Amino acid sequence: MNVNLNVNPLESWVKIKSKPLVIAGPCSAETPEQLMTTSKMLKDLGKVDVIRAGIWKPRTRPNSFEGAGADGLKWLADVKKELSIPVGTEVANPQHIEEALKYGVDVLWIGARTTVSPFSMQEMADALKGVKNVVVLVKNPTHPELGLWIGAFERLNQAGITNLGAIHRGFSTYDKSKFRNQPIWQIPIELRRVAPQIPIICDPSHIAGRRDLILEISQKALDLNFDGLMIETHMCPEKAWSDADQQVTPERLGEILSELQVRIDSSGDKAFNDHLEELRKKIDNLDRELIEVLAARMAVVEKIGEYKKETNVTTFQVKRWDEIMKNRAELAKKMNLNEAYITEIYKIIHEESIRKQTEIMNRVETKA
Repeated sequence: MNVNLNVNPLESWVKIKSKPLVIAGPCSAETPEQLMTTSKMLKDLGKVDVIRAGIWKPRTRPNSFEGAGADGLKWLADVKKELSIPVGTEVANPQHIEEALKYGVDVLWIGARTTVSPFSMQEMADALKGVKNVVVLVKNPTHPELGLWIGAFERLNQAGITNLGAIHRGFSTYDKSKFRNQPIWQIPIELRRVAPQIPIICDPSHIAGRRDLILEISQKALDLNFDGLMIETHMCPEKAWSDADQQVTPERLGEILSELQVRIDSSGDKAFNDHLEELRKKIDNLDRELIEVLAARMAVVEKIGEYKKETNVTTFQVKRWDEIMKNRAELAKKMNLNEAYITEIYKIIHEESIRKQTEIMNRVETKA
């Protein structure tokens, strides 16, 4: 699947100081003093391209701070005017869009809770139709469904929005994890594959939920060739009115940006590319062998399915499955492979084997 979108390159959005694009600012605009002071500290770093601040805060339950509302937009406008820097905020409905544009907000992003609804996304696209010179960023939906994410871009692009970008903020999960939202990096990687024209920005703050993980996640994003970072920054994080644990001080942000390793683009290095191509050919040959082996294995699985059908034996054999999982994990360990990695592969192989055997068991034989 390839997605055809008319999307402008990152460099045409704003004046980027250097890759990566950096969007920073408090989770919420709390007071005009808090926003201006934090913004001045960020501007002084000389590394921030856009100041961000939440104006409307979607809270799971009522009776908590839900943002400053339209008053906060006035404060953002003052930051933009005084510091001569682009500003951005999240919008969740057409009214938000109208008000944000009235105050000259340069970057709008659509949150995960909105992306998950095609109805809401169409309303947002309709509200943005004909709007020029605004950047619209779309956060991934709350659950890992690439189709919803792509659909959001398509709706916006059909409305004439070309300054588009993605924000990877991780996915909600019930699994125990050190992350607030599981990164599941394969989803943005697949987005890059099918829609390479869409710049991707990582939101390590919402993936982490903890400020001590911001550097680790940011580096991972840059290693995957993401185009930018959105990092929540507050002049006094421990006193923040929302998401205090995941915000960093402007000083710490400066340290993080200095510590990050930005990998070089080797696309023009012939010697490097020639050597890489040789190694990739070896990978291609090995992949071909892997698929041939999997095909041979599936042929045996089909024979087992036929035999189980003849003898009226159930498809799933718990003892055998337990033996496979233990044996393959031990074999992986001996070969210095990640046991969890091999275990996940065999879960997929087993799922397909069960599917194939079930298909055989339920096949109705036709009489000649």
